[in-house]
Amino acid sequence: MDVISRTFHPAVTDAGVAIPSRHLPIVERCVDADDDAVLITRCTRPEAPLAGDYLFLLTRRRLVVIRETPVLHRLRLHLNVNLRHLSNVSWRPDLSRPALELAATAVDGVRERFRMKFSDTESVWRFESVLRDVFLRTA
Repeated sequence: MDVISRTFHPAVTDAGVAIPSRHLPIVERCVDADDDAVLITRCTRPEAPLAGDYLFLLTRRRLVVIRETPVLHRLRLHLNVNLRHLSNVSWRPDLSRPALELAATAVDGVRERFRMKFSDTESVWRFESVLRDVFLRTA
């Protein structure tokens, strides 16, 4: 069974987000067959709100972020990094909206920030728990 059938589709269903199938070829190139997807959601970048939507995919070993341009809806790989190559990873839940902001410094020194919005605070805490589990385990 491939990574898409085994982990990507269940993670999408669990997250309750609609992910078009055109994202799948990028995901297949970036994620190893034995690496489980643990979080998938849509997100934005706070410093570039008009840059388009992003697909945030976290596995046990990688962070993959795919950008969809706003006008032509083209897909571009924004970030594909092994979790060990990220430093200063932090996240902050915002229960008043409900949202969660994650920041990390990539190996090239660029500070990446992503903001994920949720329908309820329960989802924020569930995602925060998974982030804690994945990033504290790799530390």
